Amino acid sequence: MTVHDDGLVRCGWAGTSPDYVAYHDEEWGRPVRGDDLVFERITLEAFQSGLSWLTILRKRDNFRKAFAGFSIPAVAVFDEVDVERLLADAGIVRNRAKIEAAVANARAALEVPGGLSALVWKYAEEPGRVPATLADVPARTAGSTALAKELRKQGFRFVGPTTAYALMQAIGLVNDHVADCHVREAVTAQVSALRRV
Repeated sequence: MTVHDDGLVRCGWAGTSPDYVAYHDEEWGRPVRGDDLVFERITLEAFQSGLSWLTILRKRDNFRKAFAGFSIPAVAVFDEVDVERLLADAGIVRNRAKIEAAVANARAALEVPGGLSALVWKYAEEPGRVPATLADVPARTAGSTALAKELRKQGFRFVGPTTAYALMQAIGLVNDHVADCHVREAVTAQVSALRRV
């Protein structure tokens, strides 16, 4: 954990970058539902693999423009011309395998019975031990391994257990804000309210 200049305690990974601090305070761990919104997070987590999340965060608007706002039906019809366009787009991470995976994942998402968001949220974990420090936060869990296996079964790519766990953390399937973090209780309340619906 880190005490920032504003006197608030945050998870240590939030650092001092304004982009990271805003993402930590306003987005990370808060529940995200909706097929296109979940598809966006899966895509960005896949692109992040091997890179800093800050790199992806700073390019997120460019990714949204390049990938048609992460509309699943729009990305699903991308063809080789679109792949080449994306490979030439300096505003995003230009990795052919990840770009092709995003297109394949959109096509797979169209075929998920009940929708992508519902499938992913089936793997929401019950609240467990609250992490005291970042050292208490796992890189993967049995739940993320099961989610990754299910996504791969549905035809998704670039969704291993570690990437699946990062997705789960980002969209509220688990709450890994550390115990003293100033947003932990708010995130817990939002996730609990969502589960009651």
